[in-house]
Amino acid sequence: MTILKFGGSNFLGLEGYDRVARHIAQRLAAGENKIVVVVSAMKGETDSLKAQMLEVNKEASPSNLDAALATGEMLSACRLEAAASRLGISVTSLNGYGLGIRTNSEFGRAKVESVDPGPIRSALQEHDVVIAAGAQAIDQSGRLTFLGRNSSDLTAIITASMLEEHACEIYSDVPGVYTTDPNLIPEAQLIPEIGYRTIAEMSRYGAKVLHHGAVEYAERHGVTIICKSLTSDGVVTGTTVTGHGNARSVTVAREAVVMSFASVA
Repeated sequence: MTILKFGGSNFLGLEGYDRVARHIAQRLAAGENKIVVVVSAMKGETDSLKAQMLEVNKEASPSNLDAALATGEMLSACRLEAAASRLGISVTSLNGYGLGIRTNSEFGRAKVESVDPGPIRSALQEHDVVIAAGAQAIDQSGRLTFLGRNSSDLTAIITASMLEEHACEIYSDVPGVYTTDPNLIPEAQLIPEIGYRTIAEMSRYGAKVLHHGAVEYAERHGVTIICKSLTSDGVVTGTTVTGHGNARSVTVAREAVVMSFASVA
């Protein structure tokens, strides 16, 4: 079984869903017969949904906002299911109501309390591919909850863990973790391997790499994170996040160090 996660940067437009669907088809053709794909909302969609809600009611309740924001990932999952189905793939999609993840009722940043792999395993018995809407679950009362901004990474790691898979591939606009933002500093160096705790610290202090909660969950449950990028030339593999790694610092400009520490992993 393979667990993949595609962030919003893969879906800059509707053509992004076709490209990801073709990648899934290639994986199946290569012999992988069961794939779970976690998706984020199309880039910019979550901000747009939030703005619309607050325009209607500046004091919209947290539970109301959660239900609205989660529709971005739901729609993304539906789009990818449609694109994959057009290629003849046996596919279905699940959202927070059917993923088997339950949280507390801290709307906006809900915490996972229990998981049940049953719904996804049942879907995989009937289909080769299951598309999962990221960043959402339900509370103990059955209300939709949002796990926080950029938390589709967390959904992917939770999914891998509860399906007893020890690796999860996460696709974004860069193939891995760099010493600084490669879009800002051309000299940025790719870090081929990094420890959980190091990358969690980087994420917590603002590095836009991986959701820190996802990294912490991966460490607790022994899930290796493989950062990749899907380009017009194919797949580029970048950084592997494991229990060990020797990255020492991350910089935002030449000779300006914002963090410098030995890996504690």
